[in-house]
Amino acid sequence: MIAVSQFSFRAPPVAENKAFIAPPPHLEFFSFGFQMPLADNLWIRAIQDIDFCENEISKQKCTGNSWLFQMLDRATTLAPDHLPIYKEGGVALSVLLSDIEGAARIYQKGTAIFKDDFALYYRAGTHAYIEEKNKAKAAQFFLRAAQIQGLEGSWLYSLASRLYTDSGQKDIALRLYHDMKKQGLQEYVLKRMREKLGITDE
Repeated sequence: MIAVSQFSFRAPPVAENKAFIAPPPHLEFFSFGFQMPLADNLWIRAIQDIDFCENEISKQKCTGNSWLFQMLDRATTLAPDHLPIYKEGGVALSVLLSDIEGAARIYQKGTAIFKDDFALYYRAGTHAYIEEKNKAKAAQFFLRAAQIQGLEGSWLYSLASRLYTDSGQKDIALRLYHDMKKQGLQEYVLKRMREKLGITDE
């Protein structure tokens, strides 16, 4: 009889260098019916280093077509109805990395599929307004968000109208920040938003 004490167990060594290799384009044609598991794996890998930027343009501003964008883009191509990737991934690209183009493309993909998700349209509008500086585009997203909320979205109707008429600046950005805070965004994301807006937490 072998005593249990003869065996020793230890955790496998943790690799110090991570590989940041984006999956190849057209991965969906090689998934062999396993699109959702592959998409889940890409998403899980992405959130492990969700603030990674391989090539900064300037401080805390990543180039377009970032590693994170490529991971999210491939994942949403494999599983277009994977809502959390659009909602959380879009915020990460927009706020954490300032991959403005990448976030815009992810939000565009998501809003083309999910027509009735308030948070997705609200976040897409916030990105369009604050990061893209595209008031007309932001107004379209906010108008749809208002329609989804009905009477509760009355201020968004006003906001969309103001953006369409090219009025309102930092007061709108502050209102957006406070609304995102109420939605329960993680503190490190809110902190990054405060840095971009030049405000302190209240």
